[in-house]
Amino acid sequence: MYRKIYEQLKQWKEKSKGETTLLIEGARRVGKSYIVNKFAKAEYRSAIIIDFNNASQELKDLFWHFLDKLPEFFMRLSVLTGVRLYERESLIVFDEVQMFPQARAALKYLVADGRYDYIETGSLLSIKENVRDIVIPSEEHSIKLYPLDFEEYLMARNETLLIDFLKDCFANLKSPGGAIQRRAMDLFREYMIVGGMPQVVAKFLAKMDFEECDGLKRDILALYRNDIRKHSNGLSLKVEAIFDAIPSQLQRHDQPFMLSALSADARMRTYEEAFMWLQDAMIVNHAFLSTEPSVGLKMNIDNTRLKCYMADTGLLISHAFDRNLLASNEVYKKLLLGKMEVNLGMIAENIVAQTLCASGHGLYFYTNQSRDDKESRMEIDFLVAKPNLTNRHNICPIEVKSGKNYTTVSLGKFMNKYASQLHTPFILHDGDLMVKNGITFLPFYMAHLL
Repeated sequence: MYRKIYEQLKQWKEKSKGETTLLIEGARRVGKSYIVNKFAKAEYRSAIIIDFNNASQELKDLFWHFLDKLPEFFMRLSVLTGVRLYERESLIVFDEVQMFPQARAALKYLVADGRYDYIETGSLLSIKENVRDIVIPSEEHSIKLYPLDFEEYLMARNETLLIDFLKDCFANLKSPGGAIQRRAMDLFREYMIVGGMPQVVAKFLAKMDFEECDGLKRDILALYRNDIRKHSNGLSLKVEAIFDAIPSQLQRHDQPFMLSALSADARMRTYEEAFMWLQDAMIVNHAFLSTEPSVGLKMNIDNTRLKCYMADTGLLISHAFDRNLLASNEVYKKLLLGKMEVNLGMIAENIVAQTLCASGHGLYFYTNQSRDDKESRMEIDFLVAKPNLTNRHNICPIEVKSGKNYTTVSLGKFMNKYASQLHTPFILHDGDLMVKNGITFLPFYMAHLL
């Protein structure tokens, strides 16, 4: 299964030349171990892959007793793993490194030695218990692995010709039209249901059965719940309460997360750490309110008002709907036909958030609920900066429209009020590509090209 991150791994190897270690962060079951194994086998003469989920005590002891004698450290490591190491031609992988923080701390000395390349993978890497009493090496370069985006899903479906065609349509703002539009939208809705977790995608491609995929997704959700209870220490009740509330909160389209749904006296100052735990675990993606659509979106955020999206939309669907309801296939049928009424808005907004994150964008939204000034009352789902910043016109507002009949009132007000600060306004919808009244209407299946 092709992952775009593979190209980043190759660039790191070429540019770093052993001077940095690469840390790959990602949620559980997002495919970190798979892609690193594939990279190690294809790009190195030999590789030692240490999975700290089940590493032997003898192997762990090396990090305590032999770091001051590196030749013996490597000799023993080679013997214990049965893999011969070749200077500047071998890779050493610390898989699930959060399970043994001492190995992460040791990388400062191993990288300075310069004989081999190092990659770390892990989940929950920012959680306090996983960084306590260790110094994070400054030589560590971090990248994130997200669930498959739509383009990677199309690659898994052997739809490479469609990928190239859609890129050309986006670049030249021309409509795919007719049968290709329908085909692309059908595949996007399929992707929306399946999601981007590699194991689930592989199961679907093998069986073409949504119900079997749902079982796998619920296993992953159960794993996340177990992580919350096991690793969030005194926060577990708050973290789980937020996690359970995500579907109902997303139903409140255009509204920030309502803390009163968690408890009558809930305040952000008491729940902030719980929200951040879910973000650090990469189970969710947070969007923050930006009070001004300027270049400094991050400088204008209101940390007390956020939206909480699931990091994978396929998981959101299994999280939101009862197993028996999904098993009836009525939900799948409605999703595939784009007829899920109010629920489709929740799902569409979530998958756009997921796509923007995977494309490297921070998530920001804008809302003004003024009771006194009707012209100031507006909501914009997402704000992203254009690639090349200039003195003016840097921010692209994005509205997500899931139904056939919708208005552009809020976007029109926003365009009038902030004309000098805006670049291209976008509406993402399930229709065709067109440009009208200064707004670019994009089909959902082109969101990854933004």
